[in-house]
Amino acid sequence: MADVTLPGTVQLVDDVPAAFARLVIDTVTRSIALSGGETAEACYRALRDASVDWPAVDVFYGDERFVPVDHPDSNEGMTRRALLDHVPVRAIHPMYQPVPIDDAAQAYDALMRAAPPIDLVHLGLGPDGHTASLFPGTPAIDETERLVVATGDELHPQPRLTFTFPAIARARFVVVTVTGEDKRAAIERIRAGDDLPAARIRGERVLWLGDRAALGGH
Repeated sequence: MADVTLPGTVQLVDDVPAAFARLVIDTVTRSIALSGGETAEACYRALRDASVDWPAVDVFYGDERFVPVDHPDSNEGMTRRALLDHVPVRAIHPMYQPVPIDDAAQAYDALMRAAPPIDLVHLGLGPDGHTASLFPGTPAIDETERLVVATGDELHPQPRLTFTFPAIARARFVVVTVTGEDKRAAIERIRAGDDLPAARIRGERVLWLGDRAALGGH
């Protein structure tokens, strides 16, 4: 079902994690970029028993708080606990490295340029309309050349590394999972034409996968 104001197609489901797992089974053969947040964690737990050829899959990250993997705010740490400690993936490519953040951003940018397009980039949506760590009003949302940059703002804890919109647009498939009433306002603002960061998502294919609380009756 096409939505004229969300950038991509929309799929309304009762069980977002289960639907996400089916998409991964059907789509991911070589690579996936993971996200952070509670919805993402539920999606990754749903993947533990999915019939994916994990030994062929490289795991990347679309964004990361610049903290070590054992820090409670680490996206990598969450994804390891939820999924990656339970499946034999080919390789995990952490964003965080114990180097200056700009050096880590340059290194991940180079990694992305050397890699084939990612099969599936998983994104979420913040109540303020951000996706990955592309926050409203920050220079990162207007980046047109770099694939990975350092970013952050006063409203979100920890400095971050993030895919830029050009990096997201390289993906073969972009899936944005949205659940809960706290995302409804951002969805409606995008539908109304507000230039929130998530309104700029582009990719070879883009799917908004959500429940009725987030997406309404669409």
